[in-house]
This record gives sequence, structure tokens and C-alpha cells, in this order.
Amino acid sequence: MSRICLFPGTFDPVTLGHTDIINRALPLFDKIIVGIGINAAKTPMFTPEQRVEWFNEIYKNEPRVESNVYEGLTIDFCRETGANYILRGIRFVSDFEYEKAIADANRTMDRSIETIFLTCEPQYTSIASTIVRDILKHHGNASHFLPDAVIRSLKK
Repeated sequence: MSRICLFPGTFDPVTLGHTDIINRALPLFDKIIVGIGINAAKTPMFTPEQRVEWFNEIYKNEPRVESNVYEGLTIDFCRETGANYILRGIRFVSDFEYEKAIADANRTMDRSIETIFLTCEPQYTSIASTIVRDILKHHGNASHFLPDAVIRSLKK
């Protein structure tokens, strides 16, 4: 059985914190699917297509990483893609409490799909897409928090 992992999120925008989690998870899985979730409760700054394009550019030389857009329950998208793991990044204790509740609900719905938590490297714990979006909205320099592919596309 292949170790296929879904890394779900909105990734609006993709940050160095996101890529840190993916890069450190690569040795653990045969394939990582970045699932760009459509969340009706959120108003994104960037289109889902733009976010897919960023991941495709960042991981163009890594065939084990692919990105897809999905809507609905993450657990259903896992079943659809054959993912048997869900990857979540943890920055703070409060993240863990929230993520554990979601993992418990997912486990109740499908015991064959396990959630794996990776903590962020210390230099990335303060990076949140919400903060980065605020910096960008106010024309600040967010380059310290973003992968090169995202920076290049924002300069266009």
C-alpha cells in the first residue's frame, strides 16, 4: 500500500511555513497531495488556480507533490484521491487543540485515514497566511514569509 498523504488548507497565499511542512514530510510519504480547499466562510485573496500554479512551480522538480482544488469534507477528498494520511502543521498549542478536534471527527468518519501532525521549524511559527495577506493588502514587504515562486508572481 502506498503512503499517500493529503495536506489540506487554503494556502492563501502559500508561505514558507507551508513549504517547510511539505519538505519535511516528503521522506515520510510516497506522495503528497496538496488539497486547496474551497471554504465558503473565507474570502480568499488569490484564486484557487493561482495557488495551484504556485505549488506546481515550487515543486516542479518533485514528482511526489501534486496540488488539487477540492470542496466539501476533507475526509471525502482523501477517499477520492486514495490518501490514507492527512498532514497538518502545528505552530502553537492552540493549533493542536483545534486540529485534534478535527482529527478526532475525521477518525470517527473513517478509521482507515490517520492524521499526522508536524510542528513548524521555529523560524516559521510566526508565519500565518492571514498576517501575510494583511501585509500584502497594505503594500508591505512580505518576501520574508513567501517562497520565491510566490514573490515572483506577485511582482508581475
